[in-house]
Amino acid sequence: METDKQSKSQGDEAASVKGLTQTWQKWSEDHKDYQKHNPFTSVEVMAFRPVWSQADYGRPREGSHTERRGTEAQSHIGKEVSELCQIIKELGHRREDGRREIEFGKLFEHYVSISNKLVGLLLRARKQGQVHFEGEMLWQGKDDRVLITLFP
Repeated sequence: METDKQSKSQGDEAASVKGLTQTWQKWSEDHKDYQKHNPFTSVEVMAFRPVWSQADYGRPREGSHTERRGTEAQSHIGKEVSELCQIIKELGHRREDGRREIEFGKLFEHYVSISNKLVGLLLRARKQGQVHFEGEMLWQGKDDRVLITLFP
């Protein structure tokens, strides 16, 4: 009876070790396939060379986690930019042409309690054509009098 128990436990260990080995081999093969498409892998390993004219070059693979995270981040930043524009509408004064404008210092004082990303959001909003301000960057204290204009 004891020999039956010993042979069963040895058989279980062998089965679990075999399972671990198979799992490891599968992971290893999957990783090798992944590395063939990784542009940062050495030339000897890399079987796939991206074509410069491809429309998807420099973009994550469709359906990948990276693509999903990028889409979520873009959506999140879009919401923050629209929230910033709403705050400029509420706090800014109306110009003769109907546009709203606010000084950076006033906006900074109000917005710093909401988020610490004001300058980055302003740069993104300017890139999207939603706001305009002079200069490349805005600095607290130095650029407090710079006018930020919100486009309708």
